[in-house]
Amino acid sequence: MSDANAGSQSSPDFNRMTRDIADVPAVEVITTVAVHLMSAAAVNLGLAEEGPQHKDLDEARKLINALAGLVTASATEISSFHAAPLRDGLKSLQLAFREASAVPDEPGQGPGEKFTGPVFG
Repeated sequence: MSDANAGSQSSPDFNRMTRDIADVPAVEVITTVAVHLMSAAAVNLGLAEEGPQHKDLDEARKLINALAGLVTASATEISSFHAAPLRDGLKSLQLAFREASAVPDEPGQGPGEKFTGPVFG
């Protein structure tokens, strides 16, 4: 095998990847990204198996803000069938953040609340 062939076999096929992503419906991309943001936020809230070992509220705040923006902006595009569970997950994370904070934010000032409005338990 020549060096040219070895290099092409190990590099990603960007044309194929572009075709593959073009075949994925937008609702699937949006919900997948939202689930990744939720998972990362949960880990940073200390809700993973290792718990406090990965707790980082600053990182969690950023992820929840991004999730709130995505869910709010896409809700009308992805239908309530898909948006409702994302909103529920977002609210759960917002409440978990408030609970995990030593000094909770004022209502309406928590992560993502500029997009969702104040979140109450």
